[in-house]
Amino acid sequence: MTGTGRFTEEVMTAAMHQVAGQLRAPADDARLLRLTNNAVFALPSAGIVIRLARSRRLTDRVYKVIELGRWFEQVNAPTIRLAPDVDQPLRAGNFLASVWKYVPPAAPSPKVDDLGAVLRDFHSRRPLPTLLPPWDPIGDARSRIADEEGLSDRDRQFLLAWCDRLHAPVAALQQRAGPWLVHGDAHVGNLLRKETGQVVLCDFDATCLGPWQVDLVAVAIGETRFGRRGAQAALAAAYGYDVTNDTDWPLLRDARELKMISAAVPLLQSSADVRAEFNARLRSIKDGNRDARWKPFAELNHQAGIRKASR
Repeated sequence: MTGTGRFTEEVMTAAMHQVAGQLRAPADDARLLRLTNNAVFALPSAGIVIRLARSRRLTDRVYKVIELGRWFEQVNAPTIRLAPDVDQPLRAGNFLASVWKYVPPAAPSPKVDDLGAVLRDFHSRRPLPTLLPPWDPIGDARSRIADEEGLSDRDRQFLLAWCDRLHAPVAALQQRAGPWLVHGDAHVGNLLRKETGQVVLCDFDATCLGPWQVDLVAVAIGETRFGRRGAQAALAAAYGYDVTNDTDWPLLRDARELKMISAAVPLLQSSADVRAEFNARLRSIKDGNRDARWKPFAELNHQAGIRKASR
């Protein structure tokens, strides 16, 4: 088995303990926060978060986010910070890890209004870091789709044809929009509230240079796909712009939904729940059903972990 099929929760937990051992950090209270393309573990007693790339194809992003974390510190961006005095990345067998300061949960939980305000601040940061790649949703999707054994030939061909259809329009938009700092996966789930009350962004695997409108799309799609009513209006009010009125909205929506489906491809062999949701999402696209409800992949992985722990 290839891909992340071997990179189970048990395997990632063992790798986390190796990293914690290298840092001489207590891990007795470690808990899994996410198990998608990364395995993310909080170690509250140590005051750190360990993020392990769960696919070998994505290990290059570990170096990117570490360099980006250093730049965030320099420009005082509204983001989480790297753990101090850690020579990063760390290696645990075949896995690479980045290590970040732990942000204890603080009330109230961040809302979509906070996202709008944080994104306005985030997008304003200058000068732009030269280390970031251009926004390339098509290239990213193709890299996940091409060789994964968990995909049927029919689904692979459909996804690659989708990429081909969007390639030229996305390239044209990128050229005319001008470069901005783009988080790349901007939603409330990637916000944390610090004890000071400040709200900050996390998860920078998809951070790139591109049209700033890209960061307003996830919430707008969530209005339909995940039934989060009222979120789009709140984001538009907080940011000061309604992306669904943008002339490029149909293209931005298509590119985001391609990402939301192709992101699961490396996980198809490791989670039956993710595979079922992937099939449901792909079927809705093939049927042209813009109103079909989807389930968040992250919640499916979290629920699967809970079920496993209870057995």
